[in-house]
Amino acid sequence: MQLHILRYALLSLALLGGIESRMLKAADKPNIVFIIADDCTYRDIGCYGGQAHTPNIDALAGQGMKFTRCFQAAPMCSPTRHNIYTGLYPVKSGAYPNHTFAIDGTKSIVHYLKPMGYRVALSGKTHIGPKEVFPFEYSAEGNNPDMDKIDELLSECSQSKTPFCLFACSNEPHSPWNKGDASQYPPEKVVLPPYLADTPVVRENFSRYLAEITYYDGQVGQILGLLDKHGVTDNTMVVVVSEQGNSFPFAKWTCYGNGLQSAMIVRWPGKVAPGVVSDAMVEYVDVTPTFVEAAGGSPSELLDGRSFVPVLTGNTNKHKSYVYGIMTTRGIINGSDEFAIRTIRDDRYRLIWNLNHETEFTNACTSADYFRSMVQAAEAGDATAKDLVHKYQFRPEYELFDCEADPLEMKNIAGDPAHADIESKLKTELNRWMQSQGDNGIETERDAILHQGKYKGMTRDKAFETYESGIRRSAPKKKKNAKRKNA
Repeated sequence: MQLHILRYALLSLALLGGIESRMLKAADKPNIVFIIADDCTYRDIGCYGGQAHTPNIDALAGQGMKFTRCFQAAPMCSPTRHNIYTGLYPVKSGAYPNHTFAIDGTKSIVHYLKPMGYRVALSGKTHIGPKEVFPFEYSAEGNNPDMDKIDELLSECSQSKTPFCLFACSNEPHSPWNKGDASQYPPEKVVLPPYLADTPVVRENFSRYLAEITYYDGQVGQILGLLDKHGVTDNTMVVVVSEQGNSFPFAKWTCYGNGLQSAMIVRWPGKVAPGVVSDAMVEYVDVTPTFVEAAGGSPSELLDGRSFVPVLTGNTNKHKSYVYGIMTTRGIINGSDEFAIRTIRDDRYRLIWNLNHETEFTNACTSADYFRSMVQAAEAGDATAKDLVHKYQFRPEYELFDCEADPLEMKNIAGDPAHADIESKLKTELNRWMQSQGDNGIETERDAILHQGKYKGMTRDKAFETYESGIRRSAPKKKKNAKRKNA
């Protein structure tokens, strides 16, 4: 009997020890907060040399690691967010046009972290689907993070000692630029980048855009303040990114650096040294595996992304040799039909392949007042405006840029014999990547509408018929009796 009691006591102690061990492991898991802007060119943020006042983001950079070479795989909102949450490149997940959705059965960050004991929440802009693939705890205030709900989440998790992963998704500085204090940025004092024509309309819009970046910075500050309030700052990895570039020319909807490169700042107390700048090339597709490894898991081999935890912890300063991008215009607002852009970048050079370059390049930007003002300036004899408008809408098949000598990617050196070897090498690697993704170029571009929400569930023939009908209805109509009216 006494032996039985002794065995029971030892078993109880073992069980308690196991529970305590698991509790310690859970307590040791870092919380994760990912804060993302919407249509923000990374160069415009203060700590990246920009004009926007971003004191919260700048301070965070001093507390963690600032990446100078972070990239995403598509310069549009919806494919970008699918890219982040799935760890898959756009064509492989099926989410490559805008207003898209992932293939049924795709796994997301929720499926990886929730079994590890995490609450996984998304507050703010979504632009993803279907919900079965993305079973987040959702909240929003308008299309922005709901700070009250985030406060509740942090309170509940801090009390229950439950690790959390929060995606706080801002809608700023997406147009219309109507938030923030534009008086901080008088249009006449704004410094425009050289790829924009200098018109009063461009200046006024750029002023309001900069104000909205500052508004986004305020949201970052609010969330950091909530971490402090609930005493979880020291055990929380914070990642702040800028998403794709703004909707001015040569940024969003393009595969230039201003469309695909992003700010990324990571603070992780005790793991990431403060004030570090990293030139390692990382991609948004690497976010999911990085979070899984940070949480103590092993990233799935099915993912396209690779964890950059070794970069964060200072064990290496290298991550990838190449980064990739895709832009599909089919189905976007005012988009050229089947323009199709693919890109690859190595440590120094970017190659862009405009697969259907004979087509005029159009999108929502080309119908905006600021672009129309550039066109008007060109027609009035402004040579710079004329050159920029033409370069934006008419592209050669290949573009090659030396990103070290030409960081704004304004001088195309494709076809230059001095760079023939690098051009050939990048073409070969880009084709290899496209094949690995099942990307058949123009054919994949043509099928893009099959991956847009409004055509989901239609047969292929019905989707194409509906799309073509919409194209015909939206085509400019010829004015009747125009000569008589103008007589």
